[in-house]
Amino acid sequence: MDWTVIGIFLGSMVGTTALGMVSSWVDRKVTARVQYRVGPPLLQPVYDIAKLLAKETLISKRAQGRGFLLAPVVGFAAAAVAAAILWVANIRPAGGGFVGDLIVVIYLLTIPAIAAIYGAMASGAPHAAFGASREMKLLLSYELPLVLAALVPILHMSRAAGFGPSFSLGDLVRFQQAGGLFGATLWSASGFIAFAVALLCVQAKLTLVPFDLPEAETELMGGSHLEYSGPPLAMIKLTRMMLLAVAPVFLVTLFLGGVDSSSVASWVAFIAKYVIVLVLVVLIRNTNPRIRIDQAVRFFWFGLAPAAALALVLAAVGL
Repeated sequence: MDWTVIGIFLGSMVGTTALGMVSSWVDRKVTARVQYRVGPPLLQPVYDIAKLLAKETLISKRAQGRGFLLAPVVGFAAAAVAAAILWVANIRPAGGGFVGDLIVVIYLLTIPAIAAIYGAMASGAPHAAFGASREMKLLLSYELPLVLAALVPILHMSRAAGFGPSFSLGDLVRFQQAGGLFGATLWSASGFIAFAVALLCVQAKLTLVPFDLPEAETELMGGSHLEYSGPPLAMIKLTRMMLLAVAPVFLVTLFLGGVDSSSVASWVAFIAKYVIVLVLVVLIRNTNPRIRIDQAVRFFWFGLAPAAALALVLAAVGL
């Protein structure tokens, strides 16, 4: 048994969960200030999770018990493994990851949405089924432009001397850091377009406004999470908090150079990049109304997908 791997996994899971709680507090605090409210205290996410863990788990007679209860665990585990892969690629870019770990992370980040769909369908509730339907359509909408945007840094790296076509996150971090201050993929026309596309896709992956269609509290009363309570609901909340931390780290790794773990200045820069991406996510949430599911599908397929394809073309010709 490789205790190093286990230690990295547990450390990244605990650390990313804590970072996600802080990010969730920042999101709620900024949202409250925009609405002229005071907002929650710093430890409010901890209080919320502790309260849910102490409550009873209620299961509807219509629910398929095992699948209903297993779905939140699967979603949380996938987010934790994705966080571990991302942190290893940033902390140990030379030899820390494995070939194709970018593809694995993209797949892992789809599992929480799939788990939410399965759990909602297993609940037997009509409002949850509506939420699952919207989650499925949203997932099928944003995955294509997200994958296309993620290929842009790969094309940049394939054209550089000393690097070749690789789907390794560690190689991607080393390539951007080798370029110095302006070596990040973002500092190019194709990189900027791809980053904008990926940011909006991440907004949908986090199911935040304007893409909070699967939950839509004012319409579906929570949608896919309607029938959950107690520890399973706490697991869902923890998964959302963890994804709120994983998503900015993913974007920083792809487009903003990641982090050089041997340099304190690089860690400071990494924190600044993370905060900037998080602020952008919060600003998008607080400056846009919720859209309909048909509008979301058209936006991703006929708006962002062509933009991501354009970024790929620009990257292929060296712009």
